[in-house]
Amino acid sequence: MNKQVLAITQRIIDRSKTHRAAYLAKIEAAKSTTVHRASLACGNLAHGFAACSKEDKQKLRGLNHSDIAIVSAYNEMLSAHQPYQTYPEIIKAAVSETGGVAQFAGGVPAMCDGVTQGQAGMELSLMSRDVIAMSAAIALSHNMFDGTLMLGICDKIVPGLLIASMTFGHLPTAFVPAGPMPSGIANKEKARVRQQFAKGEIDEEALLDAESASYHSAGTCTFFGTANSNQLVVEVMGLHLPGASFVAPNTQLREELTKAAARQVTRLTTQSGNYMPVGKMIDERSIVNAIVALLATGGSTNLTMHIIAFARAAGIIIDFHDFHDLSAAVPLITRIYPNGHADINEFEEAGGMALLFKELIEGGLLHEDVETICGRGLTRYTQKPVLNNGKLEWIDGAKTSGDDQIIATVAKPFKTDGGLKVLKGNLGISVLKTSSLREGSFVIKAPAIVFEDQNEIDVAFNAGELDRDFIAVVRFQGPKSRGMPELHKLTPPLGVLQDKGFKVALVTDGRMSGASGKVPAAIHLCPEALDGGLISKVETGDMILLDGETGELTLLVSEEELAKRDNALFQNDGHHEGMGRELFGFMRRNLSSAETGACSLFDDLELETASKSADSGKV
Repeated sequence: MNKQVLAITQRIIDRSKTHRAAYLAKIEAAKSTTVHRASLACGNLAHGFAACSKEDKQKLRGLNHSDIAIVSAYNEMLSAHQPYQTYPEIIKAAVSETGGVAQFAGGVPAMCDGVTQGQAGMELSLMSRDVIAMSAAIALSHNMFDGTLMLGICDKIVPGLLIASMTFGHLPTAFVPAGPMPSGIANKEKARVRQQFAKGEIDEEALLDAESASYHSAGTCTFFGTANSNQLVVEVMGLHLPGASFVAPNTQLREELTKAAARQVTRLTTQSGNYMPVGKMIDERSIVNAIVALLATGGSTNLTMHIIAFARAAGIIIDFHDFHDLSAAVPLITRIYPNGHADINEFEEAGGMALLFKELIEGGLLHEDVETICGRGLTRYTQKPVLNNGKLEWIDGAKTSGDDQIIATVAKPFKTDGGLKVLKGNLGISVLKTSSLREGSFVIKAPAIVFEDQNEIDVAFNAGELDRDFIAVVRFQGPKSRGMPELHKLTPPLGVLQDKGFKVALVTDGRMSGASGKVPAAIHLCPEALDGGLISKVETGDMILLDGETGELTLLVSEEELAKRDNALFQNDGHHEGMGRELFGFMRRNLSSAETGACSLFDDLELETASKSADSGKV
C-alpha cells in the first residue's frame, strides 16, 4: 500500500474512533437473530403482508425466509431512472427463486439537475439529498425487512440512499444500477455549441437540436458528472456487483445483473448464515477507496460533500483536507469528459472499471482486503460480466488499456496528482478542481467583480462588460442562503472569455456542476456569506489571488480597510418562495457548511469539525 494513503486512512480511523464505535454498537443492537418481522405483533404483520400473494404470505408468516426491501428512485422524467420501471417485478421473481420475498418498500423523490440548471427548482437540489435519505428511512421503518436493494443513480439520489443505508446499517444492502444511454453527440461538440449560443452565433433551435442529440434516450447521461461518479464510487465501495455500473440499460446482460444483485443480497442476511450488514461492510478503508477512485478519475466535485455526509452516517469523520492530501498521493489515470474527450461508454470500451481496479490495486492505492457484497477483497472486481449462452459469468478484465488516451497507468499517469486542491486563505477554505484546467490557468491574480446571482453574469456578459481579466465573486449561494444551487450557467460565458484570452476565475460559496472544470473555480467556500464569511465584504475592484499551485485563496485588502467594511446583507428577493422553496426553510436554516457535507441530518457536525483542526494538516 502507498504509505501516504495508509497514513491518511489511519488518521481518519483515529479521528473517527469514538463515533465509529458508537455507530457499530447501534447497528449491533438493531440486528436480529431471526427475521426482523418476528418482532411485529400479529396486527402489524398482517398489515405488512396484506397485499402479498398467498404464497408470499405463507413465507412471511414463517421465520426462515428473508424479506427484501426494494427502495427505488424510479420516475419517467429522469432518463437514468426510467429503466427502473421494470425492475421490481424482475427482482421479486429472482428473490422468490431463492425462497425469499421482495416487497416494494417505497419510492424516493428524484429530481434532475440537468432540467433545473439555472431555474428556481435547482435551489432544492442539494436539500433533496436529505429528503431522499429521510424518505428511504420511512420506507424501511416498518421493520419488515432483512435486506435492502437500493435503486438509484443520479446526483443527490445515490448519496441520499447511501445516508439511509448507513442509518439502517444493520441491514445487508446492495445497490442496483441501470446503466448509461448510448453515446450521442460528442461532449466536446456539445460544449462548443453552448459557447456558440452564448456568443449569439446560433439560435435556440440549433442549441436545442444539439442538446437533444446529446440527451437522447433512456439511461444515464454519458459525461463524467455526478451521476457516473456516483456509480464508480458505489462500485469501488463494493456495493455493486463487479462491472455492473456501466452496462447499457434494456439489455439481457443488464437484466441478468439485476437478477444476480437481487439474489446476492439474500446471501448476506441473517437467514443465509453469512450475515454481512452494510454498516459493518463499509468502514474507513472503504471510504478512502471511494475518495481514491474519485480522484484517480477526475470525478465530480459534488462528491466532496456527499462522501463526507454518508461517511458521517456510518460514524466516519472526514473533511476537505483528506481529499486534498489523498489527491497529492493519487495520480489521474483517466480522461473522461470534462477532463478529456471520451464519454463513459468509451471508458468502458477502453477497459472500464475492471482495468481501473487492476491499476489502482497494483499501484497500492486501494485497500484491497475490504468487505464487499461479493465477499472479502476487491480483486474480484478486476473481472467483468459477460453472457455465455445466456448465462451470466465473470471473466478477467482487460490487462492493458484499449485506448491509452482514455485510461493510462499508475506508472505513467496523465497527471501525478488527483486534480483536486484545497485552497485556504483569509477568504476561508474552498475546493478547486484542477484536473480539467488548461496549462497556465492554475494561478490568477485579478480584480473581483461581485455578483449575487448567476443570472447577473449573463446580463453583464451580453452587455460586453466582462471583456477583461477578472475573478467573478458569486456570493450568497451557500447552503443556508439558497440551498447551494449548482452554478452551471456560468460555464459557457466564462469559457468564452477564457477562449478570448482573458484570465478569468470564479470564487463562490455555491457549487458547480459535476461536468464543470475548464474555468478555475474556488467553490464550496466556507464560511459562506450568510454566516459572515469574508466573501461578504468583497467589493468590485478588490484584488484576489487564486493560486492552484500553492493552495492560496487570498483577498488582497488590508485588515484596516476590511475592518471599516460591513458585511453585505443577503437580499432574498423571493429566493425562498415559489417552486416549493417555501417548504424547505427549516432544512435550509439547519444545513451545515460544505466542508461538513452541507447536511441537515446531524446536529453535532459543525462542532465536531471545529474541534479537530489539529489533525487536518498534510501527512
